[in-house]
Amino acid sequence: VGDKVMVLARSGLWQEVVNVPASHTFPMPEGMSFEEAAALLVNYITAYMILFDFGNLRPNQSVLIHMAAGGVGTAAIQLCKTVENVTIFGTASASKHDSLKESGVAHPIDYRTMDYAEEIRKISPKGVDIVLDPLGGSDTSKAFNLLKPMGKLITYGVANLLTGQKRNLMAMAKTWWNQFSITALQLLNQNKAVCGYHLGYMDEEVELLGSVVAKLVNLYSQGKIKPKIDSVWPFDQVAEAMRQMHEKKNVGKVILVPEAPKEESKKAEN
Repeated sequence: VGDKVMVLARSGLWQEVVNVPASHTFPMPEGMSFEEAAALLVNYITAYMILFDFGNLRPNQSVLIHMAAGGVGTAAIQLCKTVENVTIFGTASASKHDSLKESGVAHPIDYRTMDYAEEIRKISPKGVDIVLDPLGGSDTSKAFNLLKPMGKLITYGVANLLTGQKRNLMAMAKTWWNQFSITALQLLNQNKAVCGYHLGYMDEEVELLGSVVAKLVNLYSQGKIKPKIDSVWPFDQVAEAMRQMHEKKNVGKVILVPEAPKEESKKAEN
């Protein structure tokens, strides 16, 4: 009682009081803010397991990170920087490129105005070793074709289902139609791997998740990772917070808190 903890839950955290199993709570490390704690677990567990457990990231390799300025993207960039001489390609809108370069992305690519596959081939004709794919649809096929021999594609989302502020039936149909499909025999001939990851279905893997969290807490304590907070919004501004993400303005995590931060409250009073 009284411990400051980070919690994992599949849903239901947009409220003041929640019940979660004790096995899904983890002590916050010294010096960590509640906002950082809220930004850590889902994104960093996902990025860590994708890069290291599936991706087997090693020195001198290259990685393509889509949505590089988002929550998982910023986590993946920081984790890549813990391995020697990893070359990072990152897709994001042009306004976010300076921020990405500062964080360690060697080659930011504006997916809105360029064909990212072509741009990567110009710099690295053989392609990349690892692609993190949160997009789905035809982008998964592009990702697979961008892999070097022994390369790994890890798909962990289907962001292409969303266009604008809500699910679009045409976008869903198009994504489903273009969804990547490959047989075991084709994989055998290609010397490539395709992996799927969804943290939401790892509820029972308490020991596995606990070991990953311990590694992340250690990296945080060493100053090697630090959750990037884009903005903090009180519950009564949830619509504005969602708009910040839908309009792809955020660099890092958008955080909800039950009440407005005290400094802002004072300003409002003045």
